[in-house]
Amino acid sequence: MKRFHIHIGVNNLADSIRFYNALFGSKPVKEKSDYAKWMLDDPRINFAISTRAGKHGVEHLGIQVDDAAELETLRKQFSEANISTHSDGETTCCYAKSEKSWVNDPNGIAWEAYHTMEDAQFFSGEKTTESVCCMPEKSTATSCCDTKTTGCCG
Repeated sequence: MKRFHIHIGVNNLADSIRFYNALFGSKPVKEKSDYAKWMLDDPRINFAISTRAGKHGVEHLGIQVDDAAELETLRKQFSEANISTHSDGETTCCYAKSEKSWVNDPNGIAWEAYHTMEDAQFFSGEKTTESVCCMPEKSTATSCCDTKTTGCCG
């Protein structure tokens, strides 16, 4: 089953966590010094916030799938519609190890299609002070954590 994903860049993580705890009536399932994530069932959303985003507000949207077969189905849908896709393959981002692909809608909004396999200890695979990773710039095919990336998360 698919889960809608929203990643928002925030100024103050603590204030934002308090706000979203009240809005959702629950606490994050993952909370780090620079990141928090809620896995809501009603509505079925993976909602993440971080101070690492390249901008404040909506960083990117996505569809999280439960397995590799669902991810392949999404990739096939993009291909059949002649939508240019960037694949990160297996990557570590947002404290998770995932298989990811990215597309941009006609307005330039980045959409992430991904399957998360397991949690990770660090935001982008290793302990660094780098900014958010993984999201290719509009119309640019780059790899996760390349210097030309602007955002991430799953």
